[in-house]
Amino acid sequence: MLGWVALLWVVEAVDHATGHALDAYGIPARDPAGLSGILFAPFLHFGFGHVAANSIPLLVLGFVTALSGIRRFLAVCGLIVLADGIGIWLIAWPNTITAGASGLVFGLFGYLLVRGFVERKALGIAVSLGVAFVWGATIVVGVLPTDATVSWQGHLCGLAAGIATALWFRRPAPDRPAVLS
Repeated sequence: MLGWVALLWVVEAVDHATGHALDAYGIPARDPAGLSGILFAPFLHFGFGHVAANSIPLLVLGFVTALSGIRRFLAVCGLIVLADGIGIWLIAWPNTITAGASGLVFGLFGYLLVRGFVERKALGIAVSLGVAFVWGATIVVGVLPTDATVSWQGHLCGLAAGIATALWFRRPAPDRPAVLS
C-alpha cells in the first residue's frame, strides 16, 4: 500500500510538472472516447491536496483489505475500480472529468463494512464496526451532493461497488454435519 500511495504522489508530481496535462485522462461523463479513463482515473488527482485527502484512508483500508491475500485484494480493487468507473461514466454531470482514488477508498470502505457480516466471522464484524466508527460519518457526507467540486457520484458508485464486491466474494459457510436426534 505504501508503494501504491507513493505512486499516486509521483503521478501527481508529474501532472503538476506538466501543467496538469494528465488531468485530461480522467473519466469524461458519457464520452465514449474517454472510456480508458476508467483505468487511469484512480491514479490521477486534481492537486496535492486531493492526493493527501485520499492517502491515509487508502493506506489503512487497503492494508486491512490486503490482509486477506494479495490475489483477493487485487481482485477486489479491480472490481471496485471497474464498477466505480463505469458508474461515474454513466451518471456524472455532463461536460465533467472525474479523477481520484476516492471511489476506490469509498469502495474499500463498503467492502470492509459488509464483508464481516456476510462472512459471519467475529473478527470481520469487529473490523466492519471499527471501519464504520472511524470513517462512517465522512462516508455519509461524501455521498451527498453538498460540494459542486467533489464527485459525489464517484463516491456513491465506489461505495456501491464495494458493497457488491463484498457480496460477490463472500465465502460460503463450511458444511456442517447434520444433527440427528
